[in-house]
Amino acid sequence: MGEGIREVYERLVHRCLVEARRVYGERLVTFAVFGSVGRGVPGPQSDIDLLIVVEDLPPGRRRRLETFEPVEQAVEADLRAARAERIHASLSPVLLTPQEAIRGIPLFLDMTEDARILYDRAGFFANRLSELRQRLRELGAQRIPYGGAWYWRLKEPFHPREEFTL
Repeated sequence: MGEGIREVYERLVHRCLVEARRVYGERLVTFAVFGSVGRGVPGPQSDIDLLIVVEDLPPGRRRRLETFEPVEQAVEADLRAARAERIHASLSPVLLTPQEAIRGIPLFLDMTEDARILYDRAGFFANRLSELRQRLRELGAQRIPYGGAWYWRLKEPFHPREEFTL
């Protein structure tokens, strides 16, 4: 038999990074993988969850995904080869501008635990995650296992009508 599942996913992620660098060029700020692939425990049908921070992205999810299409097209043969090995990977990119990444999104909570940053100009995203981890420690936040998944308890103790920021 060929490569193991994890090795196939690692090869696919590396190809995505190479193609993202080609497509976005100097505009690429960060390329990270998260989720089960980021944790190193993909299954045969895992998505490849990617965070891609790019300068000067167009507004709107659809237009941003259009900028990612050349990456998908370049990796399509690799995805087909993986399917021949019964690994049905698909790409699931989250495309943000640097300004949006600074503001943050709820997904970053989990990324403090499982993101692997593969390209990060000047430590941009590593610094953002480090700041978020520090803030979570200050709040006493906990990631609580629940039925094979988890949820976040962001502040302990928390009082009704209390406001706080991450």
